[in-house]
Amino acid sequence: MASKPVTARIVGTPYFVELESANREENIDHVWFTLQAPPHGSVLLSVNFLSKLNRDAGFDFRVRLAVQASDYVERPEPVIQPDCILDYRDFEKEAPLDFAPMDPFELATLLINKGREALRIEAWGELYRRDTLGLHQIHSQRSSCAVEYDILGRDGAIKFYLPDGTAELFLLKYCGQA
Repeated sequence: MASKPVTARIVGTPYFVELESANREENIDHVWFTLQAPPHGSVLLSVNFLSKLNRDAGFDFRVRLAVQASDYVERPEPVIQPDCILDYRDFEKEAPLDFAPMDPFELATLLINKGREALRIEAWGELYRRDTLGLHQIHSQRSSCAVEYDILGRDGAIKFYLPDGTAELFLLKYCGQA
């Protein structure tokens, strides 16, 4: 029996940002962010900029993006905080969010540029370990056009702390996600 995925909040300093590499272009669907999160070392964030599941099922494969801007005085300290819950419904109770579909490579470029500009990155998602510690599922976990089941209260997101004292929280949804 598979164990329940561990959700986490990770804060780190961006070290390297790149487009995923693959032998076939149609397999590229992530931007990778390598963060330094002392004392844990490197952590790889894997953020989707398109949905292969929706594409392969004949649905809109674009990711819809909502951005919440804020100001900060101090950047959060690097941390890996397991069992940290994020739920888009909490944000949507405060104010309506405008999720706009993005061209995949425009979203990838935006993510790469924000990641390279950021002094710190904060992300929520599911922990995994392969060659290194990583975080994925950095998007809404509600049912979508291609996925029938809801996972409530376990959404993912990414926040960029920029040099001008502003921060941008990127909330990401797929086709059909409420």
